[in-house]
Amino acid sequence: MPKLKTHGGASKRMRVTSRGRLLRGRQLGGHLMVHKRGSRKRSLAQTREVESSDTARINRLLPYR
Repeated sequence: MPKLKTHGGASKRMRVTSRGRLLRGRQLGGHLMVHKRGSRKRSLAQTREVESSDTARINRLLPYR
């Protein structure tokens, strides 16, 4: 059976914890930060866990996680 390719974009955007959970970043935190409140900027800097409905789709993109 041939090796499976890891999706490069997904591997750059997702991180796996030691317990096997997937973490993702937040969108809209890359530019135009001057107009955003401080509390919003702090929340955009945090990582979130991937929703359970999306984990099966992302597991196909990251076969060797």
